[in-house]
Amino acid sequence: MKKSVFREDFYWGGATASNQCEGAWKQDGKGESCADHFTVGKVDSPRRFTKEIEEGSIYPSHFAVNHYNQYEEDIKLFAEMGFKMYRLSINWTRIFPNGDDQKPNQKGLDHYRSVLELCRKYGIEPLVTMSHYEFPYHLTKKWNGWEDRRTIDCFVTYTKTIMEEYKDLVTYWLTFNEINTPLMGGGVTMSLGMMPKEEKLFFGKGDKITPNDANLIVNGMHHQFIASAKTVIEGRKINPNFKFGCMIASNVVYPYTCKPEDVMKAWEVQQRTNYYCGDVMVRGEYAPFTKSYLKDLQATIHTLPEDDAILKEGVVDYYAFSYYMSGCGTADKEILEKNKSIFSTAKNPYLKASEWGWQIDPEGLRYYLNETYNRYKVPLMVVENGLGANDKLENDTVHDSYRIDYLRQHIQAMAKAVEDGVDILAYTMWGCIDIVSASTGEMKKRYGFIYVDMDDRGKGTLKRYKKDSFYWFKKVIQSNGEDLSD
Repeated sequence: MKKSVFREDFYWGGATASNQCEGAWKQDGKGESCADHFTVGKVDSPRRFTKEIEEGSIYPSHFAVNHYNQYEEDIKLFAEMGFKMYRLSINWTRIFPNGDDQKPNQKGLDHYRSVLELCRKYGIEPLVTMSHYEFPYHLTKKWNGWEDRRTIDCFVTYTKTIMEEYKDLVTYWLTFNEINTPLMGGGVTMSLGMMPKEEKLFFGKGDKITPNDANLIVNGMHHQFIASAKTVIEGRKINPNFKFGCMIASNVVYPYTCKPEDVMKAWEVQQRTNYYCGDVMVRGEYAPFTKSYLKDLQATIHTLPEDDAILKEGVVDYYAFSYYMSGCGTADKEILEKNKSIFSTAKNPYLKASEWGWQIDPEGLRYYLNETYNRYKVPLMVVENGLGANDKLENDTVHDSYRIDYLRQHIQAMAKAVEDGVDILAYTMWGCIDIVSASTGEMKKRYGFIYVDMDDRGKGTLKRYKKDSFYWFKKVIQSNGEDLSD
């Protein structure tokens, strides 16, 4: 077998989020998070956010796949596959149930210590996300989440606590998951812990943000940038060996046609959705185009004199991102409305799509890796990539050749990017065990190598089954990405 193009210490693995896998929503002193107030949705009926827990409504985070109580079984399966890295998130409300508590919840600290120690036992490097689409609901009601600058101190208290607690167990940290999603039409509650005007996961499309919404978003995100930078600064005092990364939802945008207006629109969308956040977190300053963007949004960022220095000192060490699909930029509003994707771009007529309408574009991953690395010149991590599908369990397994094909094509694209000169540290496939979908709250939209017997209504045995992709990915890891055959 020829030598792999991937570095010898490449981190192959998988990724989950606490609110999508743990369940046990009130166990061991956990407080309520915003994620606990989202109901199940459908493609034609989005998830709802309810201010109170409604009797008779179903809240997927309350049960998920019970990873909180079955993590030993799950991590053992990850180890059997040969994982080099496991990306997990710590749920803020397990550590500080209200977000502003005077003392941390010891049972929460003990739980994640056990998880991290088990990873280390199996030789799995933990990659810990500090905030992954969950936020203390108490702070949502008290301050409207990240709208209020006081939230920064609460977050830094939380992050300092977990960094001190796990300073000998964790090296790689991510501060905020997909921090740029509010600029792509993502809900302000999911991303910014704000009380929504409409009880839906998505507040509207990115090209229809009102000036009031825009001000809430850009200032809430600015507070997150400061919180991230302060976390990085404090973390380096706790352990100089810590490595910090940003986490961006990649938005690859091609021109819909070669008309100059479409080319300009594609460039504009990529600048605003990818580099608005990337520049702040990697370069420590807002990009020049921010001035015109804020003018278009009719928004103003309210800063303090010390903010510039904080952002500059608290830059990250590597750039992590999710990649699922690409889209097209067009200046033609009629085309956009007829062919709009979930990220407010036009669908590409040359690409096929998953059951949930997410277009499949492996070459887009190579494109994004090259664009991002050449812009920032820091190591990259692909920390989310995968195919959501309605898997069928047959004879205690799932024959998911479609998932294998998807992953193979994206790993091949990643290998080409390495040959292009891109420095990639890790690939952690999203939803390595079946978890609740963030966008719809469904269990039937499955990503994992491991099937979990649980349905959308929280009914099932919770038994785990290995899919065909489980054995395939094990071989991929053993060959360091060289053997991608069936």
